[in-house]
Amino acid sequence: MSGKTKIVPVVLSGGSGTRLWPLSRAQFPKQLIPLVSDMTMLQETVLRLSALDPLDPIVVCNEAHRFIIAEQLLKIGSKNPSIVLEPVARNTAPAIVAAALQSKEVAPDAVMVVLPSDHSVRDAQAFASAVEKAVDSAADGSLVTFGVNPTFASTGYGYINASGKIDGNGSMSVKRFVEKPNFEKASEYLDSFRKNGDYFWNSGMFVFRADSFLEEAKRLCPEVVEAARNAFGAATVDLDFIRLGRTEFEKSPSISIDYAVMEKTEKARVVPLDAGWSDVGSWSSLWDASEKDSSGNAVRGEVLLEGVKDSLVYSSGRTVSVLGLEGIVVVDTKDALLVADRSKSEDVKKIVDALKERGSACATESEKGYRPWGEYETIELGERYRVKHITVKPGQRLSVQMHYHRAEHWIVVSGTAKVRNGEKEFILTENQSTFIPLGTVHAIENPGKLPLEFIEVQSGGYLEEDDIVRFEDKYGRI
Repeated sequence: MSGKTKIVPVVLSGGSGTRLWPLSRAQFPKQLIPLVSDMTMLQETVLRLSALDPLDPIVVCNEAHRFIIAEQLLKIGSKNPSIVLEPVARNTAPAIVAAALQSKEVAPDAVMVVLPSDHSVRDAQAFASAVEKAVDSAADGSLVTFGVNPTFASTGYGYINASGKIDGNGSMSVKRFVEKPNFEKASEYLDSFRKNGDYFWNSGMFVFRADSFLEEAKRLCPEVVEAARNAFGAATVDLDFIRLGRTEFEKSPSISIDYAVMEKTEKARVVPLDAGWSDVGSWSSLWDASEKDSSGNAVRGEVLLEGVKDSLVYSSGRTVSVLGLEGIVVVDTKDALLVADRSKSEDVKKIVDALKERGSACATESEKGYRPWGEYETIELGERYRVKHITVKPGQRLSVQMHYHRAEHWIVVSGTAKVRNGEKEFILTENQSTFIPLGTVHAIENPGKLPLEFIEVQSGGYLEEDDIVRFEDKYGRI
């Protein structure tokens, strides 16, 4: 890679990760969770390029995750990211076009490295080496993707059929993109790769200059580019976020970059990648990507195993004990438990769909909620009451608000709270409390330098999060 070439990471973080339910849910998907290390998958994705001295990342996400994404980036030292908010989901092509427009604004001469936020790569050095080759190949206007060396006959990945001949900059020409095959075809592709080096798993990662990509996208999918460009032109800056125009973005077709551009362009190139890559698209693939003990078990949390082999067991709190089983998945969260044959873990989405049909909140919602001011966890829920443990970060405050259907009782556990309750303002400290009657305007903030923790007891006929009327909010949520 040329020493003068700058790269800008573009991280796509719009997925919901339902195949890793119950840990990953629509309101808090897998990319925001530490799955294969102590860092979240989003953080790992950004740091994966650190050896190449990248510019600040561009992250494309939905509105619901914007504050937690900003906080996770700040924790790894990314102080000036561009966080672009998709008003509606329109697949990867419109998202990448919007990111390319932002890249031209902040770094017109940089090369974009487009990465899904929820993939795992075990060998960061090998990955960085492949990125360098891809950046060199993209310098001439090529649209480069990564082809993962297949290790088994996978029916869960699409394939890239390449020439099998690596040129001077480390890439190959692309013959065609292949849909997810049946097992017979996948076996043929694996055999062909071993003999000729010409079939690869499609990684869904890309490298190209913004101008090269936009020019080709405008030619091949003009309606996508027009909608994204109009949405970018109508964008507003909301705190540290770039909010694309909703009406304009909604007009874009929902289409992947593969269908819209890569399968049609004659500028596609592929760089082989052998770096322990996984899309972590199921519990079985997470087991593949995880460190294992001598019996082939991957565990996390308080887990006790006896006579267990080749299994994945995850506990987010309670002690989970498993006896005499093989090839299973056990995932225990506070409000849901999954027990599955590891070979059937791709079918978890069927469970999620069934829960949605029942109207079960645990299909999409987590017991924990994350807000710009901190977080909360529901610790008890009854027919007409809910108990929450709420943590407010130093210097932060909840909105000035009221509720039509519930009253609240606040008990400070630690720290200091500045409270507004109706017309009164006062300070509460540890073991002190206040009652907020239904319909009363109220607010709470943390004026101290330590986290504020308090218990909130809600009572009333309707206890959902949408029973909030906001009057003032420092985070622009009115």
